[in-house]
Amino acid sequence: MILCSNPREQYLAHREEIDAAIDNVLTNGRYILGPEVEAFEREFAQYCGVKHAVGVGSGTEALHVALAAMGVGAGDEVITTAHTAVATASAIRLCGATPVFVDIEPGTWTIDPRLVEAAITPKTKAIVPVHIYGQPADLAPILKLGVPVLEDCAQAHGAKYDGRRVGSMGLLGAFSFYPTKNLGAIGDGGAVVTNDDALAKRLRLLREYGWAERYVSSTDGWNTRLDELQAAILRVKLRHLDDDNTRRRTIAKRYDEALTSTPVVREGVEHVYHLYVITNDRRDALQQQLRDRGIGALVHYPVPVHKQPAYATNDSLPNTERAAATVLSLPMYPELTPEQQEQVINAVQELIG
Repeated sequence: MILCSNPREQYLAHREEIDAAIDNVLTNGRYILGPEVEAFEREFAQYCGVKHAVGVGSGTEALHVALAAMGVGAGDEVITTAHTAVATASAIRLCGATPVFVDIEPGTWTIDPRLVEAAITPKTKAIVPVHIYGQPADLAPILKLGVPVLEDCAQAHGAKYDGRRVGSMGLLGAFSFYPTKNLGAIGDGGAVVTNDDALAKRLRLLREYGWAERYVSSTDGWNTRLDELQAAILRVKLRHLDDDNTRRRTIAKRYDEALTSTPVVREGVEHVYHLYVITNDRRDALQQQLRDRGIGALVHYPVPVHKQPAYATNDSLPNTERAAATVLSLPMYPELTPEQQEQVINAVQELIG
């Protein structure tokens, strides 16, 4: 089976470095918020082009803690997209706020800035544009609206908008290090990045019980810490991230050349192809036919958030609903071989032309 993503192959590609990093942590004896986390935070902040990175337990918690640091709470509204992993809306709800969903642009599948402006009310506390599938959302018009922006960068490590890394343009940026991400741990992990000194200090309080000093809580907080093992693994993988993203773009280019249904890439961005997504009106049948040929295509995402029971609204989001019914993610990861990709291409060409 050719998998849609394959974190095991990434581990094997960097096995010697990763094993050495893990061994160093185990023998060092410091397992929580130690030197590996501190080093990763410095290196990741530098990579993103920001002053601060704060490691947390997952991508969902990165969003949650970031929103809490911004002061988002009960009675507030946060504008975002329904074409995303449910974690985006979950984090908003965890703060007691209400997610307000607006539609996406067709083709790029990112949030439509014109609709964001129309959705702003006196209750709007933040906007969370999602850099979906590795492509940055159209940030410039959103940043001009005067509402604090938290970038959801969970699928876009290393992507650029107008020459700048995602996460560096909003007030905050939230990242996931789930194993299948472009920068993936071997387990859960996340980080929040920012240029704001006060927010960085607030984030560090919130991630560990509100401790300004050990065992003394100066504010409310949680236990959501990036552990040393994951930080050590991420430090190894960060050194290879740009090369891995280049390989993803090479794979995407070959798909573009061979297939008729290809993603739209916005001008002025550097897409990092966390996923390579095509569309087809017979998506479910195509997915099954590919599976029958040993190809693990997946759907990201089959039910938009505003149609899920926990978040159901009466919103009409036609582009979002159209995407949910037609998108299909083909195998995409740096270690995908040319032979495997040709097998995928041949199968798709045979099935849909």
